[in-house]
Amino acid sequence: MPFLNRLQRWADDRPDDTAVVVAGQRLTWAALRNAAEAAAAENTAEVTVLAQHNSTRFAIDFAAAVARERQCAVLDPTWPRPMRDEIVERLGAAAAAVPGGAGASLADGDPGSSFLIGLTSGTTSVPKAFTRSRQSWQESFEASMEFFGLSQADKTLAPGPLAASLNLYALAECLYAGSEFHTLESFDVGDVHAAIAHDGITRLVLVPTMLRLLSERGLTGCVDASGVRTIICAGSKLDARTLEAARRWAPNATIFEYYGASELSFVSGTGLAAGEPLDAGGTGIGRPFPGVEVRILDDTGAMLPDGTAGNISVRSGMVSNGYLWGDDGQALRCFDGWFTVGDQGYLADGELHILGRRADMIITAGKNVYPHEVELALACVPGVASAVAAGMADDVRGQRVVAGIVPSHGGVTATQLKTGLEEILARDKRPLQYFALAELPLTDRGKVSRSIMLDWITAQDSRARRLA
Repeated sequence: MPFLNRLQRWADDRPDDTAVVVAGQRLTWAALRNAAEAAAAENTAEVTVLAQHNSTRFAIDFAAAVARERQCAVLDPTWPRPMRDEIVERLGAAAAAVPGGAGASLADGDPGSSFLIGLTSGTTSVPKAFTRSRQSWQESFEASMEFFGLSQADKTLAPGPLAASLNLYALAECLYAGSEFHTLESFDVGDVHAAIAHDGITRLVLVPTMLRLLSERGLTGCVDASGVRTIICAGSKLDARTLEAARRWAPNATIFEYYGASELSFVSGTGLAAGEPLDAGGTGIGRPFPGVEVRILDDTGAMLPDGTAGNISVRSGMVSNGYLWGDDGQALRCFDGWFTVGDQGYLADGELHILGRRADMIITAGKNVYPHEVELALACVPGVASAVAAGMADDVRGQRVVAGIVPSHGGVTATQLKTGLEEILARDKRPLQYFALAELPLTDRGKVSRSIMLDWITAQDSRARRLA
């Protein structure tokens, strides 16, 4: 596996049904199968490198690239050309055509064989590369279909770039499930609203910043999202304002958020059904996914008791094979079958609480502060639409906590922020400086970037103005 045998089945059983839609361009199951078969027959590479923007051609080439025992490396086409060239060079001879090689038929290879070379997002340095087996994604498909309730009647819209793992997985999951998949050439709020209104979208897969924009502008523009039944968010914790806006905009949707990592796949998640009371602002991220066991381990691999923070470690059949390059021994560690990427958290009454990446941790005056905790607390302060916390170098403390604020309406002062945090955040975790942000510091994939905010502050960029 992971999905080509299923694709053949859907093409035989439902040849004229829609499989993939990209910016209004449609592929039926038969058309996708036939085009991918032709591409697989012509392709003689053991490893195919895809660096394409969203298109129906991407879906065809991706399916062809993983036929039989082949592997596919999906690169972000916005990465600098020298970076992409170096990745291809590192992949080596396997990425080149095999002289005289015969094209592969469109069928799944051995379940234990690698099919995907995943790459962590990078900007200036070469991303780390890891591999995944076909079996790991098949088990992920079964778990996510059960957890999120995906059916053939659903129409899924993932409006982000297919080069991002969240959206690539959504495409493959839909091909496996026989469910219609939609995306856009690039993210645009108006285009997403149009797709929801005219294409019968029932399911959204996206990051929280996208959901915030779609919900708030959808409410302002009276865009009807009552037909959306499922919203799946990943990448960061949903804040109270986003959750409230999404609930009002898509009143019939179950809103899911989950924690996972590219190297680990799904770890834990939770769903808020339509009509359930809102519960935002905490660090909880639900219970383990089907087929996943979670423990909190210290740096020696010893299990920690409930309520004690440590390395979030998992045991499941969905974990990746490990790295081809870029592993410094800390990126993906294994303790007797338990894997961790170094994310920190704790368990309480069976629920996983996530504190953030160890690399993001701020050490100030000898105290450990997780930006995630600070951001969740700030999101509860009146007048705050979004918050980003980070650590800056400090001669006295080592690092000091700083926070960037996007105000909800009008302005907000540092005094108001300090007062708002007095009852909800320990004194040694509170920011020492506040900045008003003209916009959220986002990567090209729509994720909030603390390093971008720090760059703005250091450069005295107008997008980050010091609050008195």
